[in-house]
Amino acid sequence: MVRRSVRSFCEREIFPIAKEIDEEARFPWEVAEKMADMGMFGIQVPPDLEGAGMDSLSYVVIIEELSRACAGLGLCVSVHNSVALYPLTTFGSPDQKRRWVVPMAKGEKIGAFCLTEPNAGSDAAGIEATAVRDGDHYVVNANKVYVTNGGIADVCLLFVRTDPDAGAKGISVIVAERGTPGFTVGELEDLCGMRSNPVNSIRLYDCRIPVENLLGKEGMGLRIGLAGLDTGRVGIAAQAVGIAQAALDEAVKYVKQRHQFGVPIGKHQMVQTMIADMATEVEAARLMVYRAALLRDRGASFSHAGAMAKLFASEVCGRVTDRAVQVHGGYGYSRSYPVERYYRDARVTRIYEGTSEIHRMVIAKAVLAE
Repeated sequence: MVRRSVRSFCEREIFPIAKEIDEEARFPWEVAEKMADMGMFGIQVPPDLEGAGMDSLSYVVIIEELSRACAGLGLCVSVHNSVALYPLTTFGSPDQKRRWVVPMAKGEKIGAFCLTEPNAGSDAAGIEATAVRDGDHYVVNANKVYVTNGGIADVCLLFVRTDPDAGAKGISVIVAERGTPGFTVGELEDLCGMRSNPVNSIRLYDCRIPVENLLGKEGMGLRIGLAGLDTGRVGIAAQAVGIAQAALDEAVKYVKQRHQFGVPIGKHQMVQTMIADMATEVEAARLMVYRAALLRDRGASFSHAGAMAKLFASEVCGRVTDRAVQVHGGYGYSRSYPVERYYRDARVTRIYEGTSEIHRMVIAKAVLAE
């Protein structure tokens, strides 16, 4: 039911404008408002906090279907629900949940996860942003880059150093709100793909943020971040499946229509081999994503399974979109055909929410520890 509902919405509201908003690098607020009405900005938030209260499997199905239509919107919903809302729902105080979780779940405020800096990314412990206690405020200085949802975010989970001498244990999370004096949003990044998602830098200069905006306790930053990323990587894996499925759909449609040597090219064995490999890999990636989601729903450890799903699905997404372009031949290299957009969107899935190389390290560490 969830899949049918979201797919119907996407075919009606998103597919018709996907090419346009990619070209214009525009976030479609008119569609986002309708998505909010469907509960997409509070998918797993409990009903008592104005959320939809769905399970993890429903969450990944929604992200998959959104990303099949427009990867940028799938990314927005994934990041908002996972690395922004989930930490607030899990670690937030009752007052923090009332202030931020409720409006975010209703889609009235958009969330962002501000970890990456010019000199820190995969090495999360290397962040240089600082928060110095001054009475009942923190004075925050930070330069966060490549912030997904950065151009539209109202609530930013900011990773900062509250104790410069404590190493990784000195990192905390402070919630910074747009409009606070000293809070500035940088220029929109001119990216290769995911262009309908407003990725910007977030900079804070001597920004005074109340102490009550501290999430959890001082020093809990990496714990909170890793908990969010565990959920986030499953969402990005679902996104990769959605992009790959879209590319497969277009390839299948094209090989039935395009004729060479007197027959549809889908009759040629070499093309059939490519289609078979694409379909098999997409289904395998989907099952890995669903397994990770089910483990999370059962309360079991899913970090290992999530890392595997994200690694495999993103790599599959790259291969499948590449083959879709190849099947289309010269037309696949043209912006007139959607596979060109899928090819661009696919590339970043191997980078954000943990690179493929980092995930291989995580997986190997877990396997060798068994």
